[in-house]
Amino acid sequence: MKALHFATAVGLSALHAQTGEEIFRSVVQPVLARDCQGCHGAQQALSRLDLQSRTAALRGGLRGPAVVPGDPKASLLMRAVQGIGVPRMPPGEDSKRLPAEVIAAFRSWIEAGAPWPESGAAANVWGNFREEDLWAFRPLRKRDPSRSIDDYLSAALAAKGLRPAPAAEKAALIRRVSIDLTGLPPAAEEVDAFVADSSPDAWRKVVDRLLASPRYGERWGRHWLDVVRYADTGGYSNDFERPNAWRYRDYVIRSFNRDKPYDRFILEQVAGDELFPGDVEALIATGFLRAGPWEHTAMSVEAVTRQMWLDDVTNATGVTFLGLTLGCARCHDHKFDPIPTRDYYRFQAAFASTEFARPPAPFLPEENTSRLEYGKAHMQRVVAQTQANISRFDDLVKQHLVRKHGVADVNELPKEVVAKAVREREGVGAAQFEELKLYQKHMQLYKESLDRFEPKAFAVSSGPLDGATDGGPNLRYPKRSEYKAPEVRVLPGGNIQSPADPVTPGLIAAVERYSGFPAPPVPEGVAGRRSALARWIADPRNPLTARVMVNRVWQYHFGRGLAADANNFGKMGRKPSHPELLDALAADFIASGWSVKALHRAILMSEAYRRSSSHPAMAVVRERDPDNELLSYFPPRRVEAETLRDAILAVSGELSPEAGGPGAFPQINEDVARQPLHRMGSLAPAYHASARKRDRNRRSVYNFQQRSLADPMIEAFNGPNMDVSCERREAATVPTQAFTLFNGQFVHDIALAFAARVEREAASVEGRVDRMFRRAFGRAPEATERRKALDHVARMTALHRALPPPPKPEKKPLIHQITSELTGEQHSFLQQSDPEDYEENLHPSAVGPQTRALADLALVLFNSNEFIYVY
Repeated sequence: MKALHFATAVGLSALHAQTGEEIFRSVVQPVLARDCQGCHGAQQALSRLDLQSRTAALRGGLRGPAVVPGDPKASLLMRAVQGIGVPRMPPGEDSKRLPAEVIAAFRSWIEAGAPWPESGAAANVWGNFREEDLWAFRPLRKRDPSRSIDDYLSAALAAKGLRPAPAAEKAALIRRVSIDLTGLPPAAEEVDAFVADSSPDAWRKVVDRLLASPRYGERWGRHWLDVVRYADTGGYSNDFERPNAWRYRDYVIRSFNRDKPYDRFILEQVAGDELFPGDVEALIATGFLRAGPWEHTAMSVEAVTRQMWLDDVTNATGVTFLGLTLGCARCHDHKFDPIPTRDYYRFQAAFASTEFARPPAPFLPEENTSRLEYGKAHMQRVVAQTQANISRFDDLVKQHLVRKHGVADVNELPKEVVAKAVREREGVGAAQFEELKLYQKHMQLYKESLDRFEPKAFAVSSGPLDGATDGGPNLRYPKRSEYKAPEVRVLPGGNIQSPADPVTPGLIAAVERYSGFPAPPVPEGVAGRRSALARWIADPRNPLTARVMVNRVWQYHFGRGLAADANNFGKMGRKPSHPELLDALAADFIASGWSVKALHRAILMSEAYRRSSSHPAMAVVRERDPDNELLSYFPPRRVEAETLRDAILAVSGELSPEAGGPGAFPQINEDVARQPLHRMGSLAPAYHASARKRDRNRRSVYNFQQRSLADPMIEAFNGPNMDVSCERREAATVPTQAFTLFNGQFVHDIALAFAARVEREAASVEGRVDRMFRRAFGRAPEATERRKALDHVARMTALHRALPPPPKPEKKPLIHQITSELTGEQHSFLQQSDPEDYEENLHPSAVGPQTRALADLALVLFNSNEFIYVY
């Protein structure tokens, strides 16, 4: 509430009835604490002005006394809140001005002698927080080894008078855990084997098998990439490619597959280059620090883009590992959490000497390099094609010279004349010149793309790496021997043009204050800053780290974390539904050696995870626990966009097993693929899906992640925003999802491939229908389902016999309009086609009516709740 503590409640008439002390307590002190002491208090005193006590206020700062008792006109504080002269307080736009009634209260208080009773002294930053808001900063509760996950959950259910649902059927359970751990539905044979296995350890064997699958890392790596905002491009208007970023994506997937201890996972991503010099894996891991959107161009201001990255990496590190919204303290003391602005910039100083690097980094034996030569050769053909188009304009210039000088051959002219004319593009018309410029811009992009296939790391270093600095944030490229760590200052309001007091590298003081975990010193030299930060985050005594990761894992299994806001463990985040359980799991996580797979096993072996998704007393449950926070039944949920796409490919037999390596380009909606895209102040090259099916039909996690062009299918089903940390996927239901699954060309193509597959596997239409159900759902159809499916296939077969199949679409040249940067005139531009022959999908014209009818049935199965939801 904007300074309405006093004015709206009592009005001006009541103001005169109050003593100076009463005005101070009711109005002045709250306003000082909220609006002033963030910049003029314990953590920082801009202009050397401290407004925490009367003595300090009377002493004032660089401009003189802030308060002159009895004389409002001579009091600089009074002038500031009135907006007279400079500075105006609070800073910012007019909407932040104090109400007139509050300003009147300040005047009355000063006229009364500016009393400042000790009992009403402004609380410092550590005194304004309720105990329940500090739960995440407190040490982990002592673990009671006799209590299991179900003990904690059962106690909460009993307190509400609720009973848990019965166990889920085994077929539903194996589908649930298969999608949870691998992102793919189980094969029908796997379902049959589990249903038939009556041994006591049948469930454990399924869990262990799935955790050992290489598909596990692809599934859980995708979750992590959501949080860190992974993409293969930099975003903003140019959205330049990050050609070696794919190695970080593969690093994440490998780490989950290997069950890399989570504390090591942290150390490598925050400071792998410092802590493990010479370790290529750890160097690649530092791509985390560059995962967010960022760009610098000739139009950018270096100091601004550098500060943008510093702010981004500060907040990203806090959100990812600590569940703290550090970015809220960039402009002022955090409004809700015990994080003063000074702590924000001290934390940021840990990254001040960090520079971007793309150093040589040999490919590791475990990295997939089998397709690099093919990919490189393809891109070289694209470069050659573009160079040939550029060379056409050299020929135009030469033809112009022949006509201009009346010679038979351009070689008759002096070489310097020809060279000058080619350089200046003499004789090239305006439209042709715009076409040439675009080819030249595209050439720059293609040459950068060639770096995808080179053994380099998209990484960072402490200080610049001579010869391997990668464009920022320090763009002057100083030699390493001459480098000095930049000074970091508090930026009031986050304004880089108004730097205040300098700060030294440090950590979040609230962690030490409330947990007792002492913060280690952070070096002030070039190296070692991130090492200290990483060790502090990964220390088992840090109360936030284990809680945050355990909560994330729980969320991905149940659709909701024990603390529902996985990125915000502060006051504004929702409190844990089962705080003791969260702490118990966090303690076990640390005791296991930070094993994520051990955490999975503990959760998956619980009765809570294996419960049915329906409850025999659902009406009672919805009355007493409407959001199912107590987990009396397993919460059903829609699968994520990538899981849906991958499942469609998997059951049809079209999913490529290729893992790792540079991103592939999937088949996307033709209208989106052909739309013009902005790049480098003009037109981007056209989108081309990968020519070979083995590339474009890979798992979605391996698709090229372009910030400015998301796969429309992923986007329709609530894919992540690659610019901000995605703590949890939403599951909105919108009409475009039905259009995507029933009308999208990709789904139609894969449905036809599915139909062709079951035709090869079964001779009769009945057998083919059964195969479709078993592959899609892991079970045979029920009698009613079989009858309706056969009837649908019969009717659609008759329809397809009566109607000819659609013809193959004609390949049309792609012509885009470009606008000249110089003249504003529009010109047509013929986009280059892909030089490689495209491996077509199966087309309806190549199959018979019954195959097309079976494809229609496949569309129905793909759109069913049983396929799209986990129960």
